[in-house]
Parts: sequence; C-alpha cells; structure tokens
Amino acid sequence: MRNSDKIRDFILDNVEDNPKSISSMTMKHFGLSRQAVSHNIRNLIKEGLLAAKGNTRNREYTLKPITDKVFSLEISKDLQEHNVWTQYFEDYFKQFNKNIVGICNYGFTEMFNNIVDHSDGLESIIGYTHLPNKVMIFVSDNGIGIFNKIAMELRLSDKREAILELSKGKLTTDPDNHTGEGIFYTSRIFDRFSILSGDLFFSHSHLGDWLIEDKEEETKGTHVRMVISTKSPRTLEELFNEFAGEQYDYTFNGTHVPLLLTKYGDEKLVSRSQAKRVLARFERFTEVILDFTGVDFVGQAFVDEIFRVYKLKNPKTKILWVKANERIDTMIKGIISKS
Repeated sequence: MRNSDKIRDFILDNVEDNPKSISSMTMKHFGLSRQAVSHNIRNLIKEGLLAAKGNTRNREYTLKPITDKVFSLEISKDLQEHNVWTQYFEDYFKQFNKNIVGICNYGFTEMFNNIVDHSDGLESIIGYTHLPNKVMIFVSDNGIGIFNKIAMELRLSDKREAILELSKGKLTTDPDNHTGEGIFYTSRIFDRFSILSGDLFFSHSHLGDWLIEDKEEETKGTHVRMVISTKSPRTLEELFNEFAGEQYDYTFNGTHVPLLLTKYGDEKLVSRSQAKRVLARFERFTEVILDFTGVDFVGQAFVDEIFRVYKLKNPKTKILWVKANERIDTMIKGIISKS
C-alpha cells in the first residue's frame, strides 16, 4: 500500500472518534506537516468522502455517506428473511468482498428473523448506510423489546441478566424453532454490534470491548446496529470454527463469557449467588472460556463456586479463563489445586 493510501485510510478510520483533532493526529502519526495533511483532507472532501463544517479553528470533519437507504416493512409471519435480503440488500452489497457479503447477509437475516418470530411488533425499519470505509446495517421493530421478552420468558430478576445470557449463546425463547446462536455469532463477527431496547443499551466491538448502559428514557421495541469495515479480513468460517469447530465435533459447544457483563454498576464479584448467575446454562457447553477483562477483583466464594463446587457437579464442562490479573489468576489456580 502506498503511503498516501495509508494516510487516507488513517484519516477515514479515525475521523469519527476525532472530528476536531484528526489533522493533528495524522500529523503526529505519520510525522507530516500541517500542509501535507490538509492536502489529503481536501482531496477526501473533493471526492465526497469527508464533509467539513465550522471555521478553521473549530473545524470538524465527518464521514460522508456514499449511500443511505431506509425501508419500512409491515411485520408478518409470511416475511422470509432471505427474501427481504434479496429484495432490499443483495444488489447493492455485490460490490463488496465475498467475506463481507457473507457476514452482512448472515447478520441481517438472523436479526430480521428474530423480529418476525419474537418481537410481537407491527412494523420494522431496516436499511444500510455505506460510508467510505465501512457499511452499517440496522434492523428495528416496535415490539415488546428483546430484553423484556427474555426476562419475562426466563423469569429473570433483572433485564440486564438477559444480556449476560445472550452473550453465552444457546439462548432462545422458542427452542423448537431456534438454536439461540444468531446473536452470539453476529455480535462477534461485526466490528461493532449494538442493541438498544427499553432502557438498556448493549454493545460489543471486535476489539473485545463490552458495554451495558442504562438509559433515562424508554425506547420502544428493539434497535440493532451492525457495523463492519469493508476491508475486514474476518470470515464466518473462522468464527464458526472457533466455537463449533473440530474440537467441538462441529457443533456449537464452546462459548466465551465476558464477566464484565455480570457486574451491575460498580459492584464487585464476591458472592456465590453472583457466580451462579454466571454459571447458568453452562451445562449446555463442553467448554466455557471466562474472560476477566475489566474485572480487577473477585471474592474467594465467587471463584470457589465456579472452579470447585460447579466442577464437582458438572465434570463434563471444562471451564477455562483468560485475561485475569495476577491476584485472580493465583486465586483460581489455588482453588483448583485443592479440589
């Protein structure tokens, strides 16, 4: 890749998060003069890839959509997700690399199928926005709301538990017709995946960031957004192999659980009841990876419940852990050695 292409890509990849400071960021990253960076930015504006507003001192830059499409559909059981993709998305998405088309097709059809089968809504808003370096797909409905639905069906005490259960996979309120794999895989294959429903916002990025936010205002229905770089090298096959590959007899028997989703606010993970919340439905998997990213402290009872008590009762489920700090890692190894 030519250096000029690297500069352009850097600007496009970072301008959304740094609309006012993208010029200085680019100067520092490449060791360029202000004049050289300004030349690249002017070219991106001329090509219709960037938009600028404000005077020189307070100028902000934003990505300019190449296309932006929105469609409204009446929800009915007769709607087939693959037909909706073919009618509204397929022709436009042919321009992207094969792996991107596969990811977007999978994500859209899984999320739209959830709307038809589970939302109890009357209307869906779907569409896509193609930006210079990525494509965003959105799927919304005006139904009961995904977190409300799961909390009611599974009799969960807190709607935030629905997000934790979704992150594990194999969660469905209709086991006769669904495997519960859709959101698990979709949330992990896109660069960024988010759900806004009720008063909760959930998001995940491919960098490993997980987020739950409480919103002051209730949002009716469910609103899903999926974003991926048009240059992403990821493939569905690689993701499926990670959790349903040869090591799992080609079935969805492995899962990855971010413990950060177990925490409510600033609480610490110290009790057996919190551990049991984590352990719910682990018996459906042969291997579980607990991710301690963002968790700096756990209690002895929490660890004992997971790595000794549960393991004694469920020896067929292998529990591993990653990204634990030294204190947590030592505590886990100590409890395992005594069991």
